[in-house]
Formats: sequence, structure tokens, C-alpha cells
Amino acid sequence: MLSRSVKAAALLRPRRVPIAAIRSLATPSNTPKSTEKEKEKDRDRDIGKESDKPSKPELPKALEGFFQQYQQSQRRQQHEKTQETSSEEPTSERPRNRRNKNEPPPPPNNGFSNNQLAWVVASATAYLAWSNSSASNSREITWQEFRTAFLDKGLVDSLTVVNKHQVRVKLHSNATGTMHPQASSGEYYFSIGSVEAFERKLDEAQAELEIPASERIPVSYQDEISSVGAILNFAPTLLLIGVLYWISRRGSGSSGGGIFSIGKSRAKMFNKDNEVKVKFKDVAGMDEAKEEIMEFVKFLKEPSKYEKLGAKIPRGAILSGPPGTGKTLLAKATAGEASVPFLSVSGSEFVEMFVGVGSSRVRDLFASAKKNAPCIIFIDEIDAIGKARGKGGSLGGNDERESTLNQLLVEMDGFGTNEHIVVLAGTNRPDVLDPALMRPGRFDRHIAIDRPDVSGRKGIYLVHLGPLRLHDTIKAEISSFAQKLAVLTPGFSGADIANVCNEAALHAARRGSDFVDPVDFDTAIERVIVGLEKKSRVLSPEEKKTVAYHEAGHAICGWFLEHADPLLKVSIIPRGAGALGYAQYLPPDRYLLSTPQMMDRICMTLGGRVSEEIFFGAENITTGAQDDLQKITRMAFEACANYGMNNVIGPVSYGGDRAAKESWTKPFSEKTAEMLDFEVRKMITDAYDRTRNLLREHRGDVEKVAKLLLEKEVITREDMIDMLGKRPFAGRSDDMDKWLDENRGKVAPPPLESLPPTEVDDPMPTPAPIFKGLNDKSML
Repeated sequence: MLSRSVKAAALLRPRRVPIAAIRSLATPSNTPKSTEKEKEKDRDRDIGKESDKPSKPELPKALEGFFQQYQQSQRRQQHEKTQETSSEEPTSERPRNRRNKNEPPPPPNNGFSNNQLAWVVASATAYLAWSNSSASNSREITWQEFRTAFLDKGLVDSLTVVNKHQVRVKLHSNATGTMHPQASSGEYYFSIGSVEAFERKLDEAQAELEIPASERIPVSYQDEISSVGAILNFAPTLLLIGVLYWISRRGSGSSGGGIFSIGKSRAKMFNKDNEVKVKFKDVAGMDEAKEEIMEFVKFLKEPSKYEKLGAKIPRGAILSGPPGTGKTLLAKATAGEASVPFLSVSGSEFVEMFVGVGSSRVRDLFASAKKNAPCIIFIDEIDAIGKARGKGGSLGGNDERESTLNQLLVEMDGFGTNEHIVVLAGTNRPDVLDPALMRPGRFDRHIAIDRPDVSGRKGIYLVHLGPLRLHDTIKAEISSFAQKLAVLTPGFSGADIANVCNEAALHAARRGSDFVDPVDFDTAIERVIVGLEKKSRVLSPEEKKTVAYHEAGHAICGWFLEHADPLLKVSIIPRGAGALGYAQYLPPDRYLLSTPQMMDRICMTLGGRVSEEIFFGAENITTGAQDDLQKITRMAFEACANYGMNNVIGPVSYGGDRAAKESWTKPFSEKTAEMLDFEVRKMITDAYDRTRNLLREHRGDVEKVAKLLLEKEVITREDMIDMLGKRPFAGRSDDMDKWLDENRGKVAPPPLESLPPTEVDDPMPTPAPIFKGLNDKSML
């Protein structure tokens, strides 16, 4: 009896506990004890009713009190736990809810997580593995094995020809005990060459076994495709879809937006949060351009000042000029000074391989600008999309660049134009831009930024000298030192000047100095102009003497010809690629060239060859003057055919050497061509005779300069003044003479290690070059 009661209690225990737990969770925490007792009685009655069922044994009265006490204690513990959890939940949820309100919403999901994708891939892999394993249960046999082990014994139920090259054998269900030895339970198959041969052999075998026609083995035919083969057939398509899906998922999670945002603009916005540190005070040497750009910034900051007078801000401005003059730097300074949003983009970012992407990006760029108006848009290298239409031809296809340009024209001056958006653009080739882009209403202002003059170069040097750790002697007179560097670097752009200052700091670090000294700047200028010194290239004494007299001839001609550029520095140290020597001059800021000035330049360029003829004989003239001859021939031809400076040919212009190269035919007749040849040769011959007479007259001066060159290898303007005195022309002092007069008593300037080469003589390919001179580039 006791064992039955224990079993009944064991059966009832798992049922009562869950019921009590569920009901206790449903009861409120502040329920009176009386109601709890009544409910406990109701539960006891229910339990008693359940125990009255015939399938369950009854509890003895002696054990009822024990089980009731146990159940009540379990219910009390459960009830206390529910009260604690119910009291803790509201307090813990409140701050959590507050936190959730402040937290940003989770990123949108397309309903297909990475876990789900992994489950799909795992399921497909499992299915393929199962199908392969089921297929691997079948065993391949031969025709002889099929006949002897199955067909002759009458174990074959049916045959199935699969894909015309395989026969699947199905055995009778009672053939498991008499199967082929060493065979596992499953199907069998064998391969056939052709269906006709298989049918013939099967008929012959059944005929030999005398099987009646009504009882012969049924043969069915079917075509099957394996799951692996099917997937392999669709593998390229599935792979492409997977890659596109991965790119879209990856892009949607990032700010770029993936492949579906290819039409979005790539412009970078600068505002108060990410300010540009470049200001207008960091831009020197272009005061006029800064003044024009400042008007755009002032208008966007205070539009009422101009609008009350009826003025309208120009829609845009083109910044054009040679490379390295500071167009992009000026745009950066505009972004740094403007208190309005600044959008910067490159013209090449509108060019893509997909049709319509460029136009879409232009629309998106101006849409972003309208949202942030007033603002400034800067398009760098606009010639990538702004070239004149109709040139180059697209061979009948769609020209994506023209579509992008058309969209840009509409956005800049169309029906929906916003007047508080200013477009700045930079280019090195304003001549190739479309006229519709350059007209007023789109790019109203054309700001030309040319190479700086001496004062502009001085200001740029002062900007770039600031971050350098200079020697105390330079700091004491930094303005004078910047003036000297500006004089030594005629024709340098802002990028060239920045490169000189950086090379000077690198040279100082290379030699282990704690400060940047003046010699570092001289070496840096020389490196920028003609390259590093070739210490491994050792000249023979004869070659060195030839180079010295050649360069001395250039120097004397430049010193005693009134309109020639005076010598700044001459060197016979091999430098760069094949340069065995060079002469450096200081051309003034000259914008016009007269006939006497051109003749003096031709004579100075011929000074090297004439000097070799005088001192070594006409038969010993070297190939070092080849570059000089090219320059003077080009100058003489331009004077006769383009500038109208010849009395015989007259004041006509045939376009010069460039027009002859660009056109298929000459723009003049054969008779005129003969006249041009004769007059060009005559001009050069006259200049040659004049140069010969000049050097014969100053033969002793040439020897002085040549000997000093052989001794020092480098001579400067100051050395020339010490040997020959000042130039015999009153009022012809240049910037270097003025600097020497101001600083002659203070400190001797270090050797002028490098200046913009004025004369470089490229050697002939054969024979080997003797030297290379550096002529003034403005002479071209």
C-alpha cells in the first residue's frame, strides 16, 4: 500500500508544480492571505478530482498532510519569486526605455541576416552531401556480373536506362539473401555503349534463358540531372548574383551606398566641423587673384550689402594658369576663409564607364549644394569634362563626356538655378574649354594666375621659410634672405619654391646639421634646376678645358652685350643627365622683344661655339653647341616668318614654326620658303660674325674667366664684377646687382649654387657630348 502511495505521489508531483507556478504568476503581488488559502483549497479539490479517476491511485489519508505541506511550501517560494521579479521589472525597464529613446534607431535591415544566409548555405550543402552519399550507396558492376549474379538467378525486378549510358538494376525484395558476394545492400548499375546494343544483348540473354515474352524484364528510360551538375551549370549566374548581393549589403552598411549609389556625387564637404587650415594669409604672390576670390566669400557672407545696390554675385570663376602656380591652394584658402559650406570635387570623378553616371553625379552635386546654400563648389581640372563639344568625335556612339557637360551647363544657368551657389573651377588649359561654359552667366570671371614676379616670389619664400628651423644668421635678416632667393629663382612657380625649401631642409638633415643654412638653399636651387652633381663622371683635362672656354664665351657675351641677360652663375661641374656644364642668367621681367634685343640674345647663345673656334680652331669645334644652334635657328625663323622683323620678307606672319608643324602644307610658297631660308641663314651669319669680333676684342677677358673656372669650377656674379668690373651700361642694373650693392658690406653671399638655367646645351647623340650649357628659357 505504501509503495502505491509513493508512486501516486511521484505521478502527481510533476503535474501539480507547473500548475501552481502558472497560477502564482497570474496572481497579483498584493493578494490577501485569505484569498490565497481559498485558491489553495480549490486547487486541492481539483487535484482530488483528478485523483478520483480510475487510472490514478488514491492517496492514503496518512500521507495527505505531508504532501499538502510540501505543495504549500513550494507555492509560497514560487509566489515570493514572482513578487520580487514583478517589483524589479518596472524599475529596471524605466531607465532602459529612456536609454532606448535616446539611442539612434538601428540600421535598416532588409529582412535577410547573415545568420539566415549561413543557414541557407549550410542546408544546401547538407542536401548535396546527402544526395551524393545516397548515390554512392549504389555499386557499379559489369554486364557479365549482372548476368551471372542476377539475371541467370532470376533476381532482377526491373531495369532503368539513365541518360542512355547507364543501366540501373532493381532487384526483387526477396533477393537480399542471394545477392552478389561482397556487395552492400543497395542498387546496382552498369554502363553501356549504346541503347541498341544493350537491348540486343538483353534479348539474346533472356532468349538463352528461355524466359517467356510475358515475363521478360521491363526496361524503362529516363533522363536525370544530378543536383551537383545542375548547380555547376548555374554556378556563374549564382556567383554573379552573390557578388552583387554582397556588394549591395556591404555598401548599404557604409556611407557610400554600394553599387546602387554609383550616381551619387563624390564631392567632399568642408564646413565648421572639418575646417580647412589653409587661410588667405598662407597664400602669397597672387594678390589680384585673392582680391577677386574674396568678393565671392564676402557676398556669400553678407549678400544684403550687394543686393541692396541691385548687384548679383557672379555665378562662377575659372582659375587658369601654368601648373604649380597655386590654383588649388587658392581654392583651399577659400574653403578655409568662407563660413559657408564648401564642396570640392575633381573633374575626373564625373567620368565613369557607365552611361549616365556623370550627369547623375552633376545633378546630385548641385542638389547637395542647394540643400546647403549658400555654398561654394570647386571643380578641379574641369577640362576633364568641359572640353569643347564636337571635337574628337565619338564615331556615332553616345559621348558620356558631352552629356555630363550638358548637365553642368543646365545646372549652372538653367530654369532652376540658385543664385546663392558659386562655382569655382581650376584648369591648366582654358583654351580647350567649351565656349558655352565660359560665357557670362556661368563662369563670369576668368582669373589668370601666372608665375609670380620677384616680389611675389619673395612673399612665397617668406611663407615657406616659416616652418623651417633656420640658422640665426638667416632669422636675423629673413626678409633680405627671401629677397635673395627670389632673385636667384626667376621663373619659378609656387610649387617650385616649396620644393626648394623642402630640398634645403632635406639637405640639412642629410649632412647632420641642426639648422638649415644658406648653403642648403643654394644646393637645393641647383638640384631643382639641373639635378644632382655627378661625382662619378670625371672629365679629362682636354674636355674640361673645352667646357671652360665654351662657358666663358657665353659669359663674356652676356657681360658686354647691352640687351643680353647678364651672367648669374656658370659651372663646369657635370650635373643631371648628360649636362657637363651650364651657364645661368637672370632675365628681367620682359614682355616685349625688339630686334636689337633678339640679336643680342642670338649673339650670346653663339658665344660658346665662337669661343671654341677662336681658342681651339675651326677644325676642333665640338658637338656641345648643338643645342645652341637649335635655339638660334628657331629664334631667327620666328623673327622672319612670324614677327615680321625682316625687311626683305616684310611685315607678314605665317604662324611661325608651330603653324608649319600643325598643318600638312606650308602656309607659303616655295619661293617664299627659299627667301625664308636665305634670310634666316643671313641673320645667323651676321650674328656669328658680330660675336666673333666681340670675343676677339675681349680675348683676354675670356681667358681670365676660363682659367678661374678651371680653378674654382663655379663662378658667380660677384666674381665677374671683381675680374671685369661692372657692366659698361649705365642704368642696366638688375635685381641681383641691387642685392649685391645692399649687402656687399654686410656679408658675402655664398656661392650662388643654382639659378633657373638659362642655357642648356643638349649634346648630340653621336659623338659623345663634351658639355651641356643652360641657356635662358625665355629665349625660346
